[in-house]
Amino acid sequence: MGGVGRLAALPCGKVSKWIVLALWIVAIGVSFSPAGKLTGAQENDAVSWLPGKAESTEVLKATEQFSSPDEIPAVLVYERSSGITPADQQAVARQVAQYGDLQDVDRDVVGPIPSEDRKALQVLVPINAGSGGWETIGARADDIRRIAADRPDGLSFHVTGPGGFAADSQEAFAGIDGKLLYSAAAVVIVILLLTYRSPVLWLLPLLSAGVALFAAQAVIYVLATRADLTVNAQSAGILTVLVFGAGTDYALLLVARYREELRRHQDRHEAMAVALHRSGPAIIASGSTVVAGMLCLLFASMNSTRGLGPVAAVGIVIALLAMLTLLPALLVICGRWVFWPLRPTYGSDDHTETSVWGRIGRRIAVRPRLTWITTSVLLGIAALGVLTLDANGLSNEESFVGTPDSVVGEKIVAAHFPAGAGNPLVVVSKADKAAEVRTAMSSTQGIAAVAEPRVAGGLAYLEGTMTDAVDTQAAKDTVDRVRASVHAVPDADALAGGGAAILLDTQRASDHDNKLIIPVVLAVVLAILALLLRALVAPVMLVATVVLSFGAALGISSLVFNALGFGGADTSLPLFVFVFLVALGIDYNIFLMTRVHEEAKTHGTRRGALIGVAATGGVITSAGLVLAGTFAVLATLPVVAFAEIGIAVALGVLLDTIVVRAVLVTALNLDIGRHLWWPSRLARQRDPEPADSLPEGESTLTRT
Repeated sequence: MGGVGRLAALPCGKVSKWIVLALWIVAIGVSFSPAGKLTGAQENDAVSWLPGKAESTEVLKATEQFSSPDEIPAVLVYERSSGITPADQQAVARQVAQYGDLQDVDRDVVGPIPSEDRKALQVLVPINAGSGGWETIGARADDIRRIAADRPDGLSFHVTGPGGFAADSQEAFAGIDGKLLYSAAAVVIVILLLTYRSPVLWLLPLLSAGVALFAAQAVIYVLATRADLTVNAQSAGILTVLVFGAGTDYALLLVARYREELRRHQDRHEAMAVALHRSGPAIIASGSTVVAGMLCLLFASMNSTRGLGPVAAVGIVIALLAMLTLLPALLVICGRWVFWPLRPTYGSDDHTETSVWGRIGRRIAVRPRLTWITTSVLLGIAALGVLTLDANGLSNEESFVGTPDSVVGEKIVAAHFPAGAGNPLVVVSKADKAAEVRTAMSSTQGIAAVAEPRVAGGLAYLEGTMTDAVDTQAAKDTVDRVRASVHAVPDADALAGGGAAILLDTQRASDHDNKLIIPVVLAVVLAILALLLRALVAPVMLVATVVLSFGAALGISSLVFNALGFGGADTSLPLFVFVFLVALGIDYNIFLMTRVHEEAKTHGTRRGALIGVAATGGVITSAGLVLAGTFAVLATLPVVAFAEIGIAVALGVLLDTIVVRAVLVTALNLDIGRHLWWPSRLARQRDPEPADSLPEGESTLTRT
């Protein structure tokens, strides 16, 4: 195998390929049990999602002696538009006694509380979710509904409040891993069939991606149980689409290069070794960039965002390992027949130069400057849609696709009770300052009433009912006013938390994370590109195109959200979309530019740019379709935040692969020429001939 490195030859040796396969079979056996337990290891309680150092999080920790931090109140509301009858009151009172006997209801049930207009009754059921999280809340909500089913005719019933929304969220996420897995697999199968036009070849990348996901879930379970890694429904769901999408991307690049080398080498083992030697650095660099980008999320103040970073990084590392070891071994074991009916035979012609992307490259070469200026202006116009994006958080009603029971109940509560009833603003302070803190709190605009303080362990616990629903801006403003009031009480050490405070702190933490992490990710990507390409101009150019692509994707997505009737966007949307598009989108930059760099050494930069886009345009487009398709699967979930991430990333990836990589970057490569590689030696190497002089039928890809 000549000068091919030993590492590149390891997965595809005549003996070592079987060793690699055996090792992966062992890994599957070891992963079987822990991978199946990952769902049970998820932490979907409030603290696992909240900003770690926020005041609302501190309140949750401080109130443990008054109630369990895992306690989530369910607000039950009964309504009769003609007025509550004595029979209604008696029936609900009997049910309240049954609610108190339910498993996981450790404290007294409060109610029934009649509304002032006597048309509704309210009951508060404190549910201790314990380690079960959403699963426990969902089960108790089902129990509550069974009890409430035995009520007088005409008396409506709904479960709302924090417990109701948690139960509806649990139902929305029920079976999410299976849904995403099967949907992502279906998308990958369809696109691979269209790409390879082979009834067999698609099985190998899909099998490798499935094994990688299985192994990643096992590793993450071990880290969650042994190393305190936080995993929740969000990170577990994104892991599935990320491993399938990114893993298949790497497979497409490797298979494309392997197909090339099979035409140049009789021995398929040598062809794979050369393919790994040539494409391996680009694949490793791409994976490393994604891992580095994901690990930048560790700087986030939001616990849910910070936990996603290591989960995604582990998934990418294992996907990378599978595609560079298991997939090559499987391809070599199967032989050339796996490409049937389009088997690449030794010495056969390579038609890459005359492909669609080869022809597009030559058309761009006619007027490269006009092409990149026009493309940049159009992307800039698309980015203006960002001005319509409302990423200040989603209200409870806006969080779901459709109208679940908790949203209906919330509207009924707001119609008959103070809008903040059942989800109080909580204040803790020193016990000896409880009276002063209560006075300050009750005199604050937006507070309807403050309950008598409870005292334990030197602390006082106060609950205030707000006049506005907790998920409104008015309620968030009330939180700020209450904090200012209680903080002003001397030596009280008062802190304000509760539902509205959590939403406010989450919004502010997300704003902070956006401003911190986005520049960090850009700096990391720039550094990796500079090391990989041994240049400064090309990396700066590529990062600029990535930022422009991100802005255009978010702008178009905002218009799509409005068209779909979404009421806004989650506060974390810009950051997640940025990280996914930059970290994953840079893959396509690396695929293209490493090939251009390789060809520029022999043919000059401008001709190398045409060869690069011709050789990688097809595989980059296929990879983009796979990644866009797998992320689009998120849009099928009845949760708006997930749907928006899926839509925005899918649109961004398509824009990135079809327009930015193939057209904008190619045009810039042709216009800037050898100066791309400054300050390396390649920047001083003049092109041997004009970029557009390659004859229509000639292929430099076949030259050695």
